[in-house]
Amino acid sequence: MKVLFTTERLVGRWLEREDLEAMAAVYGDSDAMRWVDDGKPLDVSGCAQWIDVTHENYRTRGYGMAAIVEKTSGVVVGFCGLVHPGGQPDAEIKYAFRREYWGAGYATEAAGAMLEYGAAAHGMDSVIATTAPENLASHRVLEKCGMQRAELRPNEDGSATQVFRWQRPHSVAPAASP
Repeated sequence: MKVLFTTERLVGRWLEREDLEAMAAVYGDSDAMRWVDDGKPLDVSGCAQWIDVTHENYRTRGYGMAAIVEKTSGVVVGFCGLVHPGGQPDAEIKYAFRREYWGAGYATEAAGAMLEYGAAAHGMDSVIATTAPENLASHRVLEKCGMQRAELRPNEDGSATQVFRWQRPHSVAPAASP
């Protein structure tokens, strides 16, 4: 098991094949998936394929989606990661959690830790996130993680996608004394 980060309440670790059931519980939930991609839930075979793609991302990029585990219970409560959908050049943060854990601050905690991990372990200076303009809960999560609202990207179907951007904070050297 490769641990990527730990927070006060969570552990972020590489996905394992044993996470299939937990992944299906998250990505098979139609209410949770209404904001993801085409809005359709994934079946078990779709989740298995996603684990395979994630393992390929680990091999080629060194990062991808991660299982988010609650420290006290050991339960996989959700997933968060840095990905490149459709091969886009910008790393994009994605996350989804089991509905029974919504509102507990886990998404903010995991996404913030994932951004720090990307910067520290992979030298990422910037990361984007994309959301539906009406997904205000995700907007709050992203803003709490230090992401800034950016452009509203038009889609081919006439809808739009809200883009957020994160820039790695750079330390400023102290001014030289005279």
